[in-house]
Amino acid sequence: MTEESARADDDRAKPDPAVATDGGAPSSDRRDDDGSGVVRRDRFSGGPARSFLSSLAADERIFEADLEVDRAHVVMLAEQGIVEDDVAGDVLTALDAIEVDGHGSLPDGEDVHEAIETGVIQRVGEEGGRMHTARSRNDEVATCIRYRLREDVLDAIETTLALRESLCAVASEHAETIMPGYTHLQPAQPTTVAHWALSYEGVVRRDTTRLLEAYDRINESPLGAAAFAGTTFDVDRERTAELLGFDGLVENSMDAASSRDFLLETTQALSTHATTLSGLAEDLIVFANRGLVSLADDYSSTSSIMPQKKNPDTLELVRAVAGDAAGGVQGLTTTLKGLPRAYNRDLQRATTHAWEAADAVTEASEVAAGAVATADWNEDALAAEAGAGFSTATGVADLLAANGLPFRTAHEVVAVAAERGDEYAAVEAAAQDLLEEPLESFVDREAVEAALDPAESVASRDSRGGPAPEAVATQLESAREALSTDREATEAATESLEAAHEALRAEVNGYV
Repeated sequence: MTEESARADDDRAKPDPAVATDGGAPSSDRRDDDGSGVVRRDRFSGGPARSFLSSLAADERIFEADLEVDRAHVVMLAEQGIVEDDVAGDVLTALDAIEVDGHGSLPDGEDVHEAIETGVIQRVGEEGGRMHTARSRNDEVATCIRYRLREDVLDAIETTLALRESLCAVASEHAETIMPGYTHLQPAQPTTVAHWALSYEGVVRRDTTRLLEAYDRINESPLGAAAFAGTTFDVDRERTAELLGFDGLVENSMDAASSRDFLLETTQALSTHATTLSGLAEDLIVFANRGLVSLADDYSSTSSIMPQKKNPDTLELVRAVAGDAAGGVQGLTTTLKGLPRAYNRDLQRATTHAWEAADAVTEASEVAAGAVATADWNEDALAAEAGAGFSTATGVADLLAANGLPFRTAHEVVAVAAERGDEYAAVEAAAQDLLEEPLESFVDREAVEAALDPAESVASRDSRGGPAPEAVATQLESAREALSTDREATEAATESLEAAHEALRAEVNGYV
């Protein structure tokens, strides 16, 4: 397809632009004075809508990704005999020069893809436009987004691993540190700092799994789908996928160019992790308020007017990120809802939600990991509060039930005792009133007093997943094994991307 461009009188002596690329992007060795470029040209060049359409500034995030995608595509075109080796060499050399000059040096354009292509053509002439043969900006941008998003997800996963490591370290150090446990923010049952920490390790572990699974679905190449209906050129989609480090292809070309479910899945996974972080932050904020834990100065601030204040500001911001991430999911879902096949320009607005969620949640996760790792647990205050509010009452009721009383009867006895106090005498009196028999007719005094002691209460709760030290030790071993497995998977993914980058560089060096 050749597209003629209307030019001003003083430009008519210049060569006619030659274009003929499957993706429909025109080629030119210049940029028109009115701002039109090699893709849109004069036909669509004027008015305020140009700036509204432009994503060039926001596209700085995928600048490096676009260059790599361009390189892989050009190498494949040369290997398939679609462009000559010398043309490929010129284009690849120009791409290297553009990378050195940086995103800020790009000519104006509707997006980074057009600007890079314009930059190549400015350097090598109209033959540079052959780099766009057999592709569209539709499959190009989809590939660039996936290429960059892989790195962002791996960064996010690294922070979840760091947080899990911090939580495991706390659990290891505080396996026998008694603390109050709460339901409805009321004293409920005594537990340990280790048990609390591992409760969060479990959910962060699942957050890691969700991100790893999202990564697998991101890591499929859409390149070669062209606008959406494939191409007449003999392209090798598997080759470009290999050069870019993708594990496979998005097979259907319409699906490849237009689907953004991978963005939504990733943003949802990040939002879920942000929700986990918000709960963790809330707990630490409450514990700090009650004097049970002290955050390091690096994760706190003071008041501008009240010098005695030590505020958990960083964790308050961590808590707030959950709202931002949830908003990103809603915005992205609404953008994608009801879009017809195939490509629609709405998708330009979709990506921002994922980028913002990745940045905010990754940073919040890193901060949370640091705050947990450096927090100072006040063991004396924790122990003093562990039995507050008759938090061992359930243990006493369990003890009575284990010695023959129906649990509901035991529950009523301890409930009446709770109105009178949390000592043995209160339980003894309640039993006498309700059962009309001495408490010792059912259970030894020593056993009741042990059940009333927070440390003994915790030690007795040795069921799988419970807070007893031996149960915690089993959980901690499982947590560390899972952490090691996930770390190996993350490292393998990172190394695979690095190897692909080096392999592509080697191929490029064969042409430049």
